[in-house]
Formats: sequence, structure tokens, C-alpha cells
Amino acid sequence: MAEEALLDKISNLSDLELAALLCLTNQEHCIIDTDPDSVQDLVHELRLIASNVFGLSHAVIDCSEQTTLEDFDNALYTELPVSPRADSPARYRNDPHLQPSPGFRSLSRSSPRSESFADSRKIASVIIAKDLDEAPKQVQIQALELIRTKRIFTHTSVQSAPKRFLFIAVVAGGEGPRLTEHLNNHMFISHFHSEEDGYPNLDEQENDAESISSVVRKSDGLIEPSPNPVFTATDILALQRSGDEVAMSIEVTGYIMNIIAFLRLHRAVSGGISPLATSHCMRLAKSLAPLHGLRYVTPSLVTLAVKKIYPHRICVTPPERERSVQWGSNIDAVATVLEGMGPDAVIDDVIGSVEVPL
Repeated sequence: MAEEALLDKISNLSDLELAALLCLTNQEHCIIDTDPDSVQDLVHELRLIASNVFGLSHAVIDCSEQTTLEDFDNALYTELPVSPRADSPARYRNDPHLQPSPGFRSLSRSSPRSESFADSRKIASVIIAKDLDEAPKQVQIQALELIRTKRIFTHTSVQSAPKRFLFIAVVAGGEGPRLTEHLNNHMFISHFHSEEDGYPNLDEQENDAESISSVVRKSDGLIEPSPNPVFTATDILALQRSGDEVAMSIEVTGYIMNIIAFLRLHRAVSGGISPLATSHCMRLAKSLAPLHGLRYVTPSLVTLAVKKIYPHRICVTPPERERSVQWGSNIDAVATVLEGMGPDAVIDDVIGSVEVPL
């Protein structure tokens, strides 16, 4: 179980901060949905969360249908100067014993200056991909590769993501374009943040008397990581260890399996439920326990995990493809039943149908 001081900090988190904390704890990534008019404010709030709450560098990728692979790759890097580290490859860049031979060096397609610039760049710890669902398929595949391998291949080098790495896909509208299937499936959780939920970090910045004259709500200016973040790397590690020690009874495990079975068999679900989603659900349920001061998973934590793991994964079937239609059901009657049935409604229906263990 997490320490009391850590639990106190967790209790004061906003919904976005909690989502980021859960992803960092599980070394996973997330989708944040919002209203179209609130995207810019949401992005700024996420930037402040990365810097002030977790003390991490960040980069914003503004995606569109015209975004190219080069645009995506170039936007991944932090604007902050990279501090030399003892174990960093940059430490040995000027060592004459480790430089390539003159013959090999002459084969390089880039100038020494451009190579030095490329090598000095560092992928930001938090990547905020705005409107990623509108990006071309090849860009989304590149994002998937970065998420899976924590590496990005360029023309001159291979760049690795930091150990603490979070990729946030910011989408708008809910009913717009979806992420590609495999990228969508690798996103750990999804969360909808409305304007009514507020932007506490952004509001605090705007109300600061010392900076109110220079702060612009939709500014893209540089925000440096805080030297004294709310959550340090030690805090994240402590939560990871607490989650690993959480117990899950056979009854609760069976409860999760029943929910998954009901989801797969639900008449409104098209395409099934992936095994990766099942793994994510069990991990999230265990991660939630320490945040509530528990050493075991309860059914209520399972339902909470299900509501964050599955909404972005569930595809609602159109009436003409509903299973009972092929056995003679009237398509108009089926359309009436499925009218207004979205992923959240499907999840609520399933949770209400599955028997809760005592």
C-alpha cells in the first residue's frame, strides 16, 4: 500500500493528472477526448501537467491530414537543452578513439554539423499528439512503432525515448475519425475531459500575479519542467511496486472474465475484444488499488477499470450487420434497439448484467 503522504498527493489530483499518473505507473499511453472547442486549452493543460506535476519535458505534435513522417519525427524532440549524463552517448562523442575512421566518415551523407545537431536532440518524455486521429495512416503507424519499441528511426540515427515516457493522443468530437486499429488497441486507457471539468493548472498559471501579463491561454511558448514536481520518479516507482504486490482473488478474476465474455457476445459489439485489452484491464485494476489505500482488487475497482479500458476499443455494429439480422430479424427493429447505443452504454449494460461477487 502506498504511504500516507503519497496518498494525500493522489487525493488532490485532477482527472487528467490521475490519468497521466496511471499511465506513467504502468508505462503505458492514453487517449484524451474532448470537445472540439476545448482542444487547445486541453493541450496547454497537459503541457503544464507534464512540467509541473511530473517534472518531465514535453513536445506537442499538431497533426492533420497533411502531416508527413518527417513532420512527425521532427516534432518529437524537446526544445530544452540536453544536460550531459555519465551514461549518455553524447559523453563519448568527442573521444578520438571512438570516432569513425576518415574513410568511413567520408561516406556520410550529412555534414558533421548536421550530424551533431541530430545526435544532440532528445525525444521528449511526454508527447502530446493533437488530432492524431486525423493524421495519415503511415504517421499513426510510426506512432505505434514509437509506443511499442520506444525508438524512432531517422535518416541519420536511431533515437530512443526516455525511460519515463508517455504518449498522449488528444482527439476531439468523439464521433470523428478513429485511430488505426492496432494503434488504438495499444492505447492503455481513454478518458473524456469536458470544459466543465476545468483546467486547474492553466487557471493557476493565469491567476499568478507575476505572470498574468505574459500568459496567453493558447500560447505555444516554452514551459520548462519544474525542478520540484509533485510526483518524482521515486513516487512513480513506489506506486509500481505497490501495484505489483496487489492481490486479486479467484472470484474477482472470474468477474473480469465474465465481463469480457459478455462484452464479446453483446449484440452491439462488432469486432470482438482483444486479449491485450484483457491484460490492460487487469493491470489497471491492480494499479487502482494502491491509489485507494488497498492491497487487493475489489469489484468496484474492476468496474472502474473497465470503463477506462474498453470505450475506445468497442466498435458499435451497424444494424445491417447485427447478428440476429442474418436469422431473419427485422432490420428496422434492430436499428431501433441499437439507436443511441454507444460504447459507454454497452459497458453499462454489461456491468448491470454480470453478477458481482460477494
